[in-house]
Amino acid sequence: MAIIISVICAAFLGYLYGHYIRPKQVLRNALKDVKQRCIAVLEEGNKGVYRTIVTDNNQSSELIVEVKELAVTKTRQVKVQYLDAFYKNPEFRTRKGEALLKEVQGLLGDYLPGDEIEWYDNTQRHDNIKKYLNDLNITHYTLL
Repeated sequence: MAIIISVICAAFLGYLYGHYIRPKQVLRNALKDVKQRCIAVLEEGNKGVYRTIVTDNNQSSELIVEVKELAVTKTRQVKVQYLDAFYKNPEFRTRKGEALLKEVQGLLGDYLPGDEIEWYDNTQRHDNIKKYLNDLNITHYTLL
């Protein structure tokens, strides 16, 4: 009789764990992962495009550089990280990848004028993520 009662109790406790406790743990982990990803996107920083003309040996080409804002000085100079670069005229210079980024950093330096960078508009995207994050917090507390 004790074996039957223990089997029934184990089955009941297994049912409770499988249908009520375990799904909430999975949901908590999923919500934690989504929150971390949203915060990473919000902390990503501003990105933009900087354009300039480079002249060498009576040839010129437009240099287009994608940059990420690291810091802003009091004189509105922006410390940037170079993400990608290319020349409009591919015959002008043939470097690609890391070599081109090192060349661009040598040409332009670490600081660029902030008013000459065309920043990507992320305000609506960031507002939507913040609203989603707030909704996620409210949903999190009502579900769990």
